[in-house]
Amino acid sequence: MTTRWMRAAALVGLMAAGPALAAEDYGAWPLLRDPFPSTGGGGVMIGGYDPIVADGRCRTAFTATLPDGAVYRNRAEFDAVPAQGGILCTNGRWRSEDGSAEGTTPFRVFIRDGVKRMPPD
Repeated sequence: MTTRWMRAAALVGLMAAGPALAAEDYGAWPLLRDPFPSTGGGGVMIGGYDPIVADGRCRTAFTATLPDGAVYRNRAEFDAVPAQGGILCTNGRWRSEDGSAEGTTPFRVFIRDGVKRMPPD
């Protein structure tokens, strides 16, 4: 009886974990484009994004260009997490060059063998 219950519990646990076990294939993501639309929307385009990995972080300078042509210079920093034979830049934080604005971003970049990829649209 105990063995049957343990098997049933294990099966239920595996079924519940099934979707969580399916990992994204970062290597199948498209190449990082320049420019690309901001995750914040509003027609803002992000340019010059070129993350470099050092000291457990991914860092990049970038521009945010508004639909009216105004350009804002910023910096972003991400956690550099080893994943699938490369580095996943995740948990991003950004700050304007002049210090007037800052925030977080859901955007991620995957870097493997020098190739930089972004999540699919």
